[in-house]
Amino acid sequence: MIEMLQRPEWATVEQIAEAMGWARNTVRGALAGALKKRLGLTINSQKSADGPRVYRIGA
Repeated sequence: MIEMLQRPEWATVEQIAEAMGWARNTVRGALAGALKKRLGLTINSQKSADGPRVYRIGA
């Protein structure tokens, strides 16, 4: 999951869910809980007008 979030092309919740075999709500919980709160990582998100929201670990 962390590797996917470090890619230059970012990652969608759907891509992470498929790769991990998780439900989408589990991915969102992991982003907010494990990565953001517990590990203190900054999670950036971006929504384009014609595409899904994408996430990336940022500075």
